[in-house]
Amino acid sequence: MNIDGRQTLACITEVPMNNLNKSFIAPLTCMNTLKDLVVDLSHFYNQYKSIQPYLKRKTYKEPGTKEYYQSIEDRAKIDGLYECVLCLSCSASCPSYWWRPNEYLGPAVLLQALRWLVDSRDEYTDERLEALGGDLKLSECFQLGVCSLACPKGLDPRAAIEEIDNLYAEYTERKSRRANTIQI
Repeated sequence: MNIDGRQTLACITEVPMNNLNKSFIAPLTCMNTLKDLVVDLSHFYNQYKSIQPYLKRKTYKEPGTKEYYQSIEDRAKIDGLYECVLCLSCSASCPSYWWRPNEYLGPAVLLQALRWLVDSRDEYTDERLEALGGDLKLSECFQLGVCSLACPKGLDPRAAIEEIDNLYAEYTERKSRRANTIQI
């Protein structure tokens, strides 16, 4: 919610004991308010659902195997991504999300998208990148960084979006090279 002009998590935001000024508490900015401080998150959850936030595999586990192995180095790649609690402080602070909430996925969803893009156990990276590219889902970010400043968990959605941009550029280059290769 919005507390004293900042999007944040109410459960971890301190209000000073000797606060002589009244604190301002409001619902998240740019979200439809249902009642009091409760906002409608159905649009956000539909956007979140669109990135398919779950492990997708093309190959199955070998019989008797219970888990997909992930090295310590590969596991470290999702640090700073899986900790997101989907509070939407970043999205509610993002001007691009204010202007185009129906087209632009916003920092919270894109941070989660990167979590699945870099997970070494997931085998649908190219398909996920294809789904993210175009239609302003990704390209609407102007890299202002307000989302990262707003994150109460100290995560960096701006850097995540930049990394997705880089991954998407590499993907389109690979796709272009494959299209220009003559098959014999």
